[in-house]
Amino acid sequence: MSLSLNDYDYELPDNYIARYPAEPRDSSRLMLINRSSHKIEHYSFRDLPSLLRAGDLLVLNDTKVIPARLIGRKKPGGHKSEIFLIEEKGEGLWIALVRPGKKIKQGDEIVFDAKKFECKIIDYAGRGERVVKFFYEGDFLENLNKYGITPLPPYILNARKNILKVTANKIPVEEPGDREHYQTVYAQSSGSVAAPTAGLHFTPNLIEDLKKVGIRFCYVTLHISAGTFLPIKTDKIEDHIMHTEFYNINEETCLEIQNARNEKRRIIPVGTTSVRTLESAILKTGFPLKPHKDKTSIFIFPPFDFKLTDVMVTNFHLPKSTLLLLVSAFAGRELILKAYKIAIENNYRFYSYGDVMLISD
Repeated sequence: MSLSLNDYDYELPDNYIARYPAEPRDSSRLMLINRSSHKIEHYSFRDLPSLLRAGDLLVLNDTKVIPARLIGRKKPGGHKSEIFLIEEKGEGLWIALVRPGKKIKQGDEIVFDAKKFECKIIDYAGRGERVVKFFYEGDFLENLNKYGITPLPPYILNARKNILKVTANKIPVEEPGDREHYQTVYAQSSGSVAAPTAGLHFTPNLIEDLKKVGIRFCYVTLHISAGTFLPIKTDKIEDHIMHTEFYNINEETCLEIQNARNEKRRIIPVGTTSVRTLESAILKTGFPLKPHKDKTSIFIFPPFDFKLTDVMVTNFHLPKSTLLLLVSAFAGRELILKAYKIAIENNYRFYSYGDVMLISD
């Protein structure tokens, strides 16, 4: 039986979209949802040490967001243009979205800093994407950190109404604090164009408090692509084609997960990206989980047999999104939509900079 996308819809007033993160990070609100009893309770994220059990294993995505938006000018002396990096294909070679797309053709050059950092459109890549080749002095990532802009999600930028009009297009600007706020405190591996937002609530002090009560930590890497924001456009949910993302799971993490399984301790991925990494990895290698690197396009929707997810930490997601389908597969559509309704009634903040839920057993 086909799933209807309309069954995963809800109404959210614009003022519920969080424009900026909670300050401090761990002061965000936390909704505790019990999958068995359907009980819903309200806490602060800094209450997490008292809500978990000694021996629980938190699995964090240590990917690091790159400043993937570049604003330049088409040579010679042309209009402002945006290059949004999606996937690295080689040294200085990227798949990217460009705006204004109709005015940027193969062979065009975009300059971000004269003679120091620029790119050339060398091919079309389908779906409005281009293959771009960068020319620069020194290290690419250093140049990107200097000239790039934090790739905040469109709904945050629209909510802020902090945009520049360029012909018929809107090109966002970066605000002070964005680069720090849109990054987890444990980010290590550069490569994402979006943050693993459930991890944004952690602070160094909270991590230490969790360790003191016996919570264990391990890390995976999944580089989040711009496809995470793509809507489902197919009539049948199961016909939707997911974006592909790189992930890495190392030996230490595999050992931590195997020990947790053997000792019947709970495995708790933080965020949908950690869930997708674990469930992709176990489908790839089976038990015992083995260290490896791969790409995944796993699409988790109801029903789904979760192998390595006992409890989940996750933000509140967009209606009709693949992320909402994932959490519905874990907790049930009716319970999730009930929780979202209660969240709206209690003025929770939504999406990337919003509040968080702990879906427990």
